[in-house]
Amino acid sequence: MGIGFAARTFGMGAGHSAVAHCNRHGSRCVSAKRIAEQGKAMTGAAPRETFAWISRNTVLLALASLFADISTEMLYPILPIFLTQTLHASGSVVGLVDGIAQATQNIVQGFSGWLSDRLQKRKPIALIGYFLASIAKPLIGVATVWPMVLGARFVDRLGAGFRSAPRDALLASSVADEHRGKAFGLEGIGDNLGAFLGPLLAVLLLIALKVDIRWIFYLALIPGLLAFLMVVLVHEQPLAVAAKAKIDVNLRQFPKAYWTYLLVTALFGIGNSSNAFLILQTQDIGASLEATILIYAGFNLVAALISYPAGFLSDRFGRKGVLLSSFVIFLIAYLGFVLTRNIYLIGLLFAFYGFYQGIFRSVGKAFASDFVPQELRASGIGWYSTTVGLLELAASVVAGQLWDRVSHEAVFIYGAVFAVVGSAGLLALIPWRTDGHSVSAAS
Repeated sequence: MGIGFAARTFGMGAGHSAVAHCNRHGSRCVSAKRIAEQGKAMTGAAPRETFAWISRNTVLLALASLFADISTEMLYPILPIFLTQTLHASGSVVGLVDGIAQATQNIVQGFSGWLSDRLQKRKPIALIGYFLASIAKPLIGVATVWPMVLGARFVDRLGAGFRSAPRDALLASSVADEHRGKAFGLEGIGDNLGAFLGPLLAVLLLIALKVDIRWIFYLALIPGLLAFLMVVLVHEQPLAVAAKAKIDVNLRQFPKAYWTYLLVTALFGIGNSSNAFLILQTQDIGASLEATILIYAGFNLVAALISYPAGFLSDRFGRKGVLLSSFVIFLIAYLGFVLTRNIYLIGLLFAFYGFYQGIFRSVGKAFASDFVPQELRASGIGWYSTTVGLLELAASVVAGQLWDRVSHEAVFIYGAVFAVVGSAGLLALIPWRTDGHSVSAAS
C-alpha cells in the first residue's frame, strides 16, 4: 500500500508541478506536458484509456446482440434436423427455407436503413425489429409441415432485418471514427457469444432435461424479449443533420468506391451458401445430434473470440487485409469439407471456419460504413447487408440443388471457387489503406 500511495502521490505531484511550470514558462510547455504525461502513466491512467471509448450504448447494444443470438442460435443447429427428420423435408427445402430467411433479413436491412436515414430515427425502428423476431420463434415450434416453418422463419428474419441497420447505425454513431472497428468487434462478441451459448442451452434442454424439440422453439421467446429490453434502455443521440426537413437517400448519393465494395462482396457471396449445409454434412458423416450442436457451438465460440481482435486490427492496420484473411479462411475450410469425412477433422474445420464468421461479420460492416457519410450510414450498412442476403439466397438455392442432384461435396467446391473469385476481386478492386476511416474521405 505504501508503494502504491507513493506512486500516486508522485504522479499527482508530477502532474500539478508540470502544469504550474507550463503556466510560468511558456517556452518550456512541451517539456512540462511530457512530465505530466509521465505522471499520468505512473498512476495507471493509460490502461484505463485503452477502453475509454466504450460507452453505455455500445454495452447495451452488445448485450442486445448477445440475447438475440441466444434466442436465434438455440434453434439454428436443430432447424435443419427438425426439417429433415421431424417434417421429412429434403435438402433442397432446407436450402430454400434458410436461403429465403437469410435473404429476407438482409434485403429488409436495405429498406430499414433507408427508412432510418429518411426519418433520422434509429431506436424505434430497431425496437420493432427486435419485437417481431422474438415473437416469431414459437411459431416454428407449432409447425406440422415445412411451409409453416418457412412462414415463421420469414417473420423472424423480417424482424431481424428490420432491426439490424438502425442498430448498426446507432453503434457507429456511439463512438469516434477511429474506434468504429472495435465497436463492431465488441458487438460481434455479443452476437457470436450468444451464438455459442444458444446451442449449449439447446443441448442442456434436449439431453439433460429431456425437453421435447418443439419446446426449444417456445423457450427461445425469453432471450428474444431480453434483447428487446436492452434496446429500450439505449439512448439515441440526435444527429447533426437532424435539422434538415428531409434527407435525400437517393442511391446515386453513394460514392463509386462504395458500389465497388458491394461488387466485391457479391463476387464472394455468390458462393457463400447457408451454414445449414455444414451442419448437414457434419451429421452426414456420422456425428450425433448432440455432437453436431456442440461442434456448432464451438464454431460460434471461435467467432466470438476473434470478433474484437479483428475489429481492433482493422482499425490499426486497415480493413482490406483483415477482410481478405476471412476469405482465405473460408476457402481453406470449404476445401477441407470436400477432402475429409473424419469427424474429428470436420469438427476442427468447423471451429476454424468460426474465424471467418467473426472477422467477416465485424470487419465487413465496419468497412461498409467507412465508405459513406454519417447521415447515410444506416442505408450504407443496410444495402451492404442486402447484397450479402440476396447472394446468400442465390448460393443456398444452388447449393440445395447440388446437394440433392450432384453430391454433398459439390456444395463446398462451389463455395471454394467463388472464395477465390472474391479474394481476387478484393485484391484488384479495393485499394490498400493504412486505416479504415480514410476510405470515405478518399471517395
